[in-house]
Amino acid sequence: MPEFLRGDLQAAGAPLVVFGRLVAAMLLGWVVAWIYQRTRPESDTSSSLSVTLVLLSILIAMVTQVIGDNVARAFSLVGALSIVRFRTVVRDTVDTAFVIFAVAVGMAVGANHPSVALSGIAIVGLAAWFMTRRSSGDDVTHLLQVRVGLGHDVETLLRPAIEPQVRSRRLLGMATAKQGMAIEATYRVELRDEQSASELVKALNLIEGVQTVSINRETPEERNNGFR
Repeated sequence: MPEFLRGDLQAAGAPLVVFGRLVAAMLLGWVVAWIYQRTRPESDTSSSLSVTLVLLSILIAMVTQVIGDNVARAFSLVGALSIVRFRTVVRDTVDTAFVIFAVAVGMAVGANHPSVALSGIAIVGLAAWFMTRRSSGDDVTHLLQVRVGLGHDVETLLRPAIEPQVRSRRLLGMATAKQGMAIEATYRVELRDEQSASELVKALNLIEGVQTVSINRETPEERNNGFR
């Protein structure tokens, strides 16, 4: 490892050592953010979280160097940092894992263990890539909700428009709407491609008797905890 990453802060040139470690933390933080962006679906990534990952790596490296081996200083900093609160809730547990990842990388660099940071980036990056490759094979499903006026057979009415645009579909439920004047059917569908969503909505809207149509991508939480 470069000597400036191994140097003692008490030795001559300590400011340069500190600067070098913070630069290393920034560079490795960028790597963490890059892994986050490359292994997460584009719709689930957050540009603000990417910036946060880089800044966290630098800040944790700073905090670790300030603490050093001083236990009293460590407790003081824990008390001071406990007042910090995130106003935005992290949407996904995987995003939380990347936040911890950035913290661990910054702490490793600040504590003069760059090999731990580099090894962690390699292993976590490989694991994230492997798990993303596995999950990318999962079928993406959507929830299709169609409101139809009374007096129509919902399945017979909708089938000609739905089947050309989906690979599979499953009727999840039906309910009355507009005080019993309409029927709302909910389907779980697997689209043939991304363009199928707009084509499906257009086709359904052209059917006489269809009042409203909505289609939304189904989240894993909805798939596991919602409709069954």
